[in-house]
Amino acid sequence: MWEGLFKKLKILPVPCQYILSVMLFMIDNSNKFLTSSEVHGFHTRSKNHFFIPATNLTSVRKGITYSGIKMYNRLPNSILNHRNDRKKFKNELYKYLLNNLFYSVEEFLEFSREN
Repeated sequence: MWEGLFKKLKILPVPCQYILSVMLFMIDNSNKFLTSSEVHGFHTRSKNHFFIPATNLTSVRKGITYSGIKMYNRLPNSILNHRNDRKKFKNELYKYLLNNLFYSVEEFLEFSREN
């Protein structure tokens, strides 16, 4: 029932709005993050993904940069291809979130992992 209304009114649920905000933060501050190829020097298929630093601290794992990196790395390549054009990136991510309507960040991470 709610899902139909969200799509009809083109409104994102709160978790999707959070994901959109965090991803825009990641794009705006992408120069502050290392890519996987910068860290280990190998050109793998995930060479443009941000490097996730190793940590055991829960406070770090709950922080915006650590969780933002995890979410960013789960985005489909069709969205990541527009990471240099903020407006296009935002529009593509918005469409993706509106089509899939995630009700938690965990749901987003699991869904993205499957696709």
